[in-house]
Amino acid sequence: MSIPVHYTEFKATLEKSKPEDSWPIALQALWWDAKGNWDTAHELVDQDGVSMGSWIHAYLHRKEGDEWNAAYWYRQAGKPFCESSLADEWRQLVMLLITGK
Repeated sequence: MSIPVHYTEFKATLEKSKPEDSWPIALQALWWDAKGNWDTAHELVDQDGVSMGSWIHAYLHRKEGDEWNAAYWYRQAGKPFCESSLADEWRQLVMLLITGK
């Protein structure tokens, strides 16, 4: 399966037992996070050396409550510390990965 083209299409994949192997690591990490598996999401972004991986890394540490570590990863990603809700940031990250917007 290719990368979903709509947010609702991506959300529908959460019914499955695992994300598609063909998806970018960053999208797979967000999928695992949505399934409640923070550890797998974190392991995946540890492998992703691009700025999107750093941004997701920041999001994950903010979610766990480690603001100091999150701030480091936001700086690595070239992003300001996120002030929106975790749900809004997660949606923004997914949208960027599936639509480029």
